[in-house]
Amino acid sequence: MTNRVEKRPSDSQVTMTELVLPNDTNTFGNLMGGRLMYWMDIAAALAAMKHCATPVVTASVDNISFESPIKLGNVVHIEAKVTRAFNSSMEVHMKVWGEDPQQQFKYKSNEAYYTFVSLDPNGKARPVPGLVPETEEEKKLFEGALRRRQIRLILGGKMKPEDAQELKALFIK
Repeated sequence: MTNRVEKRPSDSQVTMTELVLPNDTNTFGNLMGGRLMYWMDIAAALAAMKHCATPVVTASVDNISFESPIKLGNVVHIEAKVTRAFNSSMEVHMKVWGEDPQQQFKYKSNEAYYTFVSLDPNGKARPVPGLVPETEEEKKLFEGALRRRQIRLILGGKMKPEDAQELKALFIK
């Protein structure tokens, strides 16, 4: 890909909806975290594939903190979209909402960032389109993505902390 096309975050927007059934819950009647992470991986992969129009693989999953449990019989809404494109990888941000359909009450469950790599037909990394954020929230997520990426690379042993210029800039003037 010689001409790097640029896309908007909204081009990759995916909303996935699931109903929490008995087989999805733990002994407390709450959605199991592993099941939610499985659904989040699917939603994030769909957003990444919409962005690059190629197969993708999960490269990393950032911290997932559960704010509110999602109960049996509630609905799960996972909103995913690409927040930044690098060379062959993309960061995808997700917001997860629970909804009690009887009380008609929607509540936030959690947020997370997943990273995906675009693959060519031989299973090798390939370049992805650039990303041009439009809204204030998209611009904030775009700017923070470099720092989050450096943290991921340091934790994965692929970058030395002293080489993390974006992170250094937060602490050293």
